[in-house]
Amino acid sequence: MTKYIFVTGGVTSSLGKGIISASLAKLLQARGYSVTIQKFDPYINIDPGTMNPYEHGECYVTEDGAETDLDLGHYERFLNTPTSKANNITTGRIYQNVINRERQGAFLGKTVQVVPHITDEIKNNIRILGEGGNYDIVITEIGGTVGDIESLPFIEAVRQFRWETGQNNSLVIHLTLIPFLAAAGELKTKPTQHSVKMLLEYGIQPDILVCRTEHHINSDIRKKIALFCNVNINAVVESIDASTIYDVPLLMLKEQLDKTVLSKLKLPAKNEPNLESWKDFLGRLKNPTAEVRIGLVGKYVELPDAYKSITESFIHAGAKNECKVRVETIHSEELTPENAIEKLQGLHGILVAPGFGQRGIEGKIEAIRYVRENNIPFFGICLGMQMAVVEYGRNVLGLKGAHSTEMDTETPHPVIGMMEGQKKVTNKGGTMRLGAYACDLRKNSKAAAIYGKAHISERHRHRYEFNNAYLKQYENGGLIPSGINPDNNLVEIVELKNHPFFLGAQFHPELKSTVANPHPLFVNFVAAALAYARKK
Repeated sequence: MTKYIFVTGGVTSSLGKGIISASLAKLLQARGYSVTIQKFDPYINIDPGTMNPYEHGECYVTEDGAETDLDLGHYERFLNTPTSKANNITTGRIYQNVINRERQGAFLGKTVQVVPHITDEIKNNIRILGEGGNYDIVITEIGGTVGDIESLPFIEAVRQFRWETGQNNSLVIHLTLIPFLAAAGELKTKPTQHSVKMLLEYGIQPDILVCRTEHHINSDIRKKIALFCNVNINAVVESIDASTIYDVPLLMLKEQLDKTVLSKLKLPAKNEPNLESWKDFLGRLKNPTAEVRIGLVGKYVELPDAYKSITESFIHAGAKNECKVRVETIHSEELTPENAIEKLQGLHGILVAPGFGQRGIEGKIEAIRYVRENNIPFFGICLGMQMAVVEYGRNVLGLKGAHSTEMDTETPHPVIGMMEGQKKVTNKGGTMRLGAYACDLRKNSKAAAIYGKAHISERHRHRYEFNNAYLKQYENGGLIPSGINPDNNLVEIVELKNHPFFLGAQFHPELKSTVANPHPLFVNFVAAALAYARKK
């Protein structure tokens, strides 16, 4: 029978429920259990696809084309297993499913209510991943903070689910905060006590408390928390601030979180967790032999989470190259021909990031011109690839006014245009080209050498594409279409001849980079930046 773990949060948001969930899953996986994680988000949006990056951070995309919360990226990066649309559920989707069934007459005229209909739908989504015997353990992270009005149906559903599944088949981990008051020189447990009390009012007794803290928790504090929160003292787990999120599995191992969980679920501790490859990764991450400075040119750089998968991919690729990647963010709105040298000189590589809309576009184009003319390694992703096409058309091929029709519908040279299948789409949510698509790589190209194979699959999120009416002109001019989708001839990769590293990808390689398998495009881009740095 599949066992279920629920992770809730209290006191404040951003304590790291996603990292704790991923770290616990990693430890259980390393002991030989098959584990998956899902995230319940309490907002009304159906998915994050229409949300501003400033509002929500990165929109992660799964293999099956679901637009999801960025925590799913952490799940995949830690576990090295793909997630799906079943791994991220929002309040909006729960209500949409219930309302659609009500319109179809599925409730036989009954009054549709939060309890039992909404809570039943939540429970059904908890069970989906556990059915079929694919996983030994399903971890469900409840977004938000206990006490939030929007989280109440999820908390009630967890209460009901635990009652229905019986003892030893599920448990609740409550992540809370032990703040340090500098003036008093003390760690304070009262916020944790109040948070647990609120959870008890909703009918849930947490089994394990994970206490986020800036300072080590001594035995007296552990005893106090255990006494006033009705948990065993070995179920009070310290989660101290770490220098990198990849330290957290080892910190949780030291705290024996995985052993405590298995004991409470009546599961055998099969083997000691095999974390040798993880420790090897951490060793290379923390002991680099070189350093490179890479510019990340984007329009949402004020919010680091907007490019979370990209920055994590640089961490993976840096460790692979035994090199520290110092990512320096550059706002594309502030980049002009007049200040490009001042802002970009000294960098060993530049990545032009994805995005949407006109704002900051000319700055991205200027950055691409600079790296192309100065033989600095360049990597463009999605919109970054498209702007590389625009820049090359304008400044090399002589296509005056070349642009994407996303930004300029009247451009004389629409080298980037809307995909045919997108032209009649009016709804914005969940309608882009999403998820995994095949790509054939040109023989003897840089892309084929990097991947080491001729056929690949990568994840997409876009509406616009390379205009194949200009394909021959670009190829004859030196910008090579080295990756093509076999079904619709969509240009997936462009690369420049006679350049150390100049490559643009229409897809999002950052979405498939994990600790165990750093993405080859990032690995080779960092290697090219390192070679450039040594040459300089």
